[in-house]
Amino acid sequence: MNNSVTNTARLLWAGLRALLVLTVICGVLYPLAVTGIAQGLFSDQANGSEIEADGKVVGSSLIGQAYNLPLKKGQETPEPDLKWFQGRPQNGLGANSVNTQYKLILSGATNRSGDNADLIKWVKDAKAAVVKDNSVPGYTVRPADVPAEAVTSSGSGLDPDISPDYADIQVHRVAAENQLPVAQVQKLVDEHTDGRTLGFIGEPRVNVLELNIALKALVAKS
Repeated sequence: MNNSVTNTARLLWAGLRALLVLTVICGVLYPLAVTGIAQGLFSDQANGSEIEADGKVVGSSLIGQAYNLPLKKGQETPEPDLKWFQGRPQNGLGANSVNTQYKLILSGATNRSGDNADLIKWVKDAKAAVVKDNSVPGYTVRPADVPAEAVTSSGSGLDPDISPDYADIQVHRVAAENQLPVAQVQKLVDEHTDGRTLGFIGEPRVNVLELNIALKALVAKS
């Protein structure tokens, strides 16, 4: 009996020591080491890839933002503010119905098949809107000019980037809305076009938030 109690106590003490050691290693030392390495080598990414403008954080380079006009009375969907470059559609986003005390950014796809009637209508309506909004005197956008990402949302609905093609067809409209020379706005797009990662991964892209921050600075100088 005494041996049984002694063995049980020894096993419990060994288990407790293992718990304490693993708690210190896995719960304290390892997180501190990973956090230190992340902050030392990848500080920007570890802190959310924040973008600053005018001395304050205005967003993340990883999360897209909408550039819309305030809702008018009776409107359910806001109209785009055409003085800014527009990102991808956000049809996948829902509304925060769980806790309405907070305004949350919700991520999600449309989850509709390619032959879904609603999706087809969204794409057709979005293409017509892109053609209409970006056609200005002296420059006409044809339906064939509209790239796919201009009329479809990403899997997350939060894609921060657009293709150079989509940015290019917005140049004349943005220039007209802000009373800027087209060449200056086009130069801005070219300067904010990033190539493929490592030269072969992904596609060339333009971060819409960074581009609009640069546009705001350009307008302020004019």
